[in-house]
Amino acid sequence: MVTHGNIKSSNILLSRSVDARVADHGMAHLVGPAGAPATRVAGYRAPEVVADPRRVSQKADVYSFGVLLLELLTGKAPTHAVLHDEGVDLPRWARSVVKEEWTAEVFDTELLRHPGAEEEMVEMLRLAMDCTVPAPDQRPAMPEIVARIQEIGAAGSASTARTGRSASMDEADDRPLRPTGSIRQS
Repeated sequence: MVTHGNIKSSNILLSRSVDARVADHGMAHLVGPAGAPATRVAGYRAPEVVADPRRVSQKADVYSFGVLLLELLTGKAPTHAVLHDEGVDLPRWARSVVKEEWTAEVFDTELLRHPGAEEEMVEMLRLAMDCTVPAPDQRPAMPEIVARIQEIGAAGSASTARTGRSASMDEADDRPLRPTGSIRQS
């Protein structure tokens, strides 16, 4: 698998049929570590890449993808999550909100206007939290992420087909939002 090195929302393009396409794929290898810090947006970079820009890896791309998911779910750009003069990274903010059990506060109000999508949103939030675990070896691999997204989509489609609407939070299972070992460790 090729490392992307610069996954961010502005590098995701949509076709006319709303199929996603990734731009700048593999450019990190061509630009090299010397050009990397200037071309990467800080809010998407994995902690290990912030510490050493040469540590671009598939697990760093997974982290960036998790930040992208958080951006979609929260409506907040990673670079706009600012508190006072210090930047607060989006994954840390989301973890703190979830930790305080204010999960509904995480989601973009525009998404909440779609009744019945809560279960899928919570599952995507779980996935985003797993992707943005600070320790690279604890992040899922991209094939696992793809499988989980497909499962979430299939569950949502099955629920809609069965009932004519998506499952609501009241119908959701009682699993805790916190994925094993990923939220409380930060």
